[in-house]
Amino acid sequence: MRRIQLPQHLYGRSFTTRASSEAGLSPARTRANDLIRVSRGILVPAGVPLQGAAALAAYTEANPLSVLSHLSAAQLWRIPLPPGPANDWRIHLANPPTVGAPRRVNVVGHRLALADGEIWELDGVRLTSPARTWLDLAACLSLKDLVAAGDFLVCSHGPDFPVPREAMCRVAELVQVVARHHGGRGLRNARLALELIRVGADSPPETLMRLALVDAGLPEPELNVVVRDPAGRPLIWPDGAYRQYRISLQYDGGHHNTPDQYLRDIRRLETSRALGWEEIRVSLDDLRGDKPAVVRKVADALRARGWRPR
Repeated sequence: MRRIQLPQHLYGRSFTTRASSEAGLSPARTRANDLIRVSRGILVPAGVPLQGAAALAAYTEANPLSVLSHLSAAQLWRIPLPPGPANDWRIHLANPPTVGAPRRVNVVGHRLALADGEIWELDGVRLTSPARTWLDLAACLSLKDLVAAGDFLVCSHGPDFPVPREAMCRVAELVQVVARHHGGRGLRNARLALELIRVGADSPPETLMRLALVDAGLPEPELNVVVRDPAGRPLIWPDGAYRQYRISLQYDGGHHNTPDQYLRDIRRLETSRALGWEEIRVSLDDLRGDKPAVVRKVADALRARGWRPR
């Protein structure tokens, strides 16, 4: 007998047995070997690589009270995570405190009191809002990693930047979500992180660079600086800057190894010098260790341009 083809809206995503029944599939069809039962009442098509919302959709469809939270919500929002949490393949699912925590295979169940506006929908999946997700991460991330996550959420760049960017949430929203919840795990970590979050850092290494300089007692670099030519045209967009001393900081990530980017970096360095700015290039190695090399590099440049420690 020819197997009934899956309806298009069920192919390429996880789905519940209830959804398959509503689509007209018989119980026998859901037991066919082209479907995998990954959890109670949840199926995925075999041989179809699923990621993100497509893989997790059925977990919130199975229970109208459940939302994705913690690391699972962070991964859907693309919040940068350190290696350990980033490789946590378990599904974090939360129910209201009035009912029991979700209990499923490969699921970490939580009970969360979520206020109005703290449940959003992304690609058909219910999950905690970006600000609430950040607060829940405070219980499982270090202070620096939590600051990097917050920097990612609030990062924005204006129209003078080559790639303008809108923030996923405002700093004020992070402040509000912390003030709204009392006694939760990680709350002290969240309060400390709020003091360190800034608008304008594009990546965790840029955040770690700024924190390393501040921890060493150096002036805090300014973010979202646009260096212009005498006619007012934007030419350089440093990852961090000391305007007073005309020093720019540029973090060189992996994409700087490409030939095109290498040539752009050379042109940027030449432009910086022509405008009277000194460019400090920072690599990942410069951020490692208890005494990261970036501190010495920046301190030397600041002193050469007249800065003196107080």
